[in-house]
Amino acid sequence: MIPAAQFDTGRQRLFGLAYRLLGVADEAEAAVEDAYLSWERADRGATTHPELWLTKAVTRLCLDRLGAVRATRARDLGPWLPAPVLTTALGPLSTAEQRDSVSLALLVLLERRTPHERAVFVLRTAFGYRYRAIAEFLELSPGNCRQLYHRTTRHLANRGLSCQPDRAGRVRLAEQFLVAIKAGDLAGLEAILAQDVTVWADGVRRVATARTPVVGRDDVVPYLVAAFRKISAPVRFGLAEVNASTAILAAAGGTLLAVVAPEIDGGRIVGLRIVASPEKLLFVAHGLSARTGRVPVLDEERRRDC
Repeated sequence: MIPAAQFDTGRQRLFGLAYRLLGVADEAEAAVEDAYLSWERADRGATTHPELWLTKAVTRLCLDRLGAVRATRARDLGPWLPAPVLTTALGPLSTAEQRDSVSLALLVLLERRTPHERAVFVLRTAFGYRYRAIAEFLELSPGNCRQLYHRTTRHLANRGLSCQPDRAGRVRLAEQFLVAIKAGDLAGLEAILAQDVTVWADGVRRVATARTPVVGRDDVVPYLVAAFRKISAPVRFGLAEVNASTAILAAAGGTLLAVVAPEIDGGRIVGLRIVASPEKLLFVAHGLSARTGRVPVLDEERRRDC
């Protein structure tokens, strides 16, 4: 039997693993649940390392699920984005590599890798497993795992990893963005957006989002202003730590409408990933409700300034 405290910590860690492998929060949660059910049925006296047993089980379950999960993405309109997750749900994030490994930007890139490449990269980079352990999880040779890891890191080497500011800097820039977008302040938006800023928006048929990325400040600014003006219901905005960074929340009538994840470099926003698919927002909405009872909004003084 796993002690309760160890069970809770381990479950969060395993969810972080499954989420990195799948990019879908509810499927990641289901994989972890299935792994624990298997553990309950297993001959637990035959293993002295429950953590390793469960890690292998979750990894194998995720690899089995990945093909079916990817097939469902044909329903999405526009570029695919992962379902966002509150940072507190993702387990230990004590290193820069661990925080980067749950960013929406990296998860999108990992979606282009093979399942085994993705698994080796995640297990090695985010969890620090040696190749021998990874080989045991994946039923491959250590040499093969090493090759898969180096192949993946080469493909990711030129992705232009930005230097993210600290939390205070991220919050400040997000609040400046909200002030400008609510006021329709074109100059204010131009001041905080990089010249080559890109917007990716992931929605479904009933949610109006751009079908292709919007690239360049000259096109992004009018797109953002026009998108905000199309919203008929009163919208309340808030900030939350999502995928190890600061994200903007938009809610109306108690319903979460969108999570906007800025990517920052050199003090400016170089990318905005907008997740507006209702199904993908359920996990964040449930997490916020469990924590606060509602979707958090900016305090009254800041909302007046907006």
